[in-house]
Amino acid sequence: MRITSTNPFEGLEQCVEENVPLKPYTWYKIGGPARFFVRPTSIEELQEATRRCVENKIPIYVLGLGANLLVSDNGVDAAVFRLSDEFWRTARYEKSSVEVGAGVDMQKLVLSTCRKGLSGFECLAGIPGTIGGGVRMNAGGKFGDIGGVIRKVLVMSEDGTVFERLKDDLVFDYRSTNISAKFILRATLELEEDDPSAIMKRTKEIWMYKRNTQPLNTKNCGCMFKNPRGLSAGALIDQAGLKGMKVGGAEVSEKHANFIVAHPGCSADDVLKLVKIIQEKVFEKNEVHLESEVKIWP
Repeated sequence: MRITSTNPFEGLEQCVEENVPLKPYTWYKIGGPARFFVRPTSIEELQEATRRCVENKIPIYVLGLGANLLVSDNGVDAAVFRLSDEFWRTARYEKSSVEVGAGVDMQKLVLSTCRKGLSGFECLAGIPGTIGGGVRMNAGGKFGDIGGVIRKVLVMSEDGTVFERLKDDLVFDYRSTNISAKFILRATLELEEDDPSAIMKRTKEIWMYKRNTQPLNTKNCGCMFKNPRGLSAGALIDQAGLKGMKVGGAEVSEKHANFIVAHPGCSADDVLKLVKIIQEKVFEKNEVHLESEVKIWP
């Protein structure tokens, strides 16, 4: 990677820091630092910081709440962008639709839409992350996914071009979308009016289901593997007899085999070694390759 001898972010010191530990920004609380940590407070700052990255050939990574992320112990020799300023965390309601910034916490939005009597987003109850990350991976589960309520998405490419992607042009698939632009800036959700108490009842039922079936009170990053078509990754791991298997401080959850829990002293390398063992054992038993659902940096 080529970086100019002078500070590539000169004049942007108010939103760019160097060698920032990423542990505090991930659910795993493990991993190394970011060479540059960028927290822009406007679209203009985002465009300028991105332009500097492109000019200096600095790789760009985008961080939400770090709920679906494993950062290498060596960190990332790149610029990690986090849209966490208040500018990116606004929500504007208009009748049954809501326009939300990429940095909005999905769980806070679940409660907010519920109180306003707007239904359709409660399917995301218990799924951590930001709107930007949720849209990027089409967050969801057995009760529905975010793609089902998206009307339009405002995005920005690495060259700084900002444009909208409309519903008819968007494809939301299992844990994926056809949005290729580097940054998701805002999304407009189309919800339905309903009785707040009825929405809250459904929300609590979904959350209770997750609490009873997932290790929510541990350090993990959600489901480690995507479900192969027609199969359950958790069931395949369980059938391979891997529940409770440990590598260093990493352990396959006894509660849900598709979760890898990080115990005190756990390293990213422990998790990666356990991931490899799981993939090998499941393939040996069922000839099925498990694909990671979690983003692994770098």
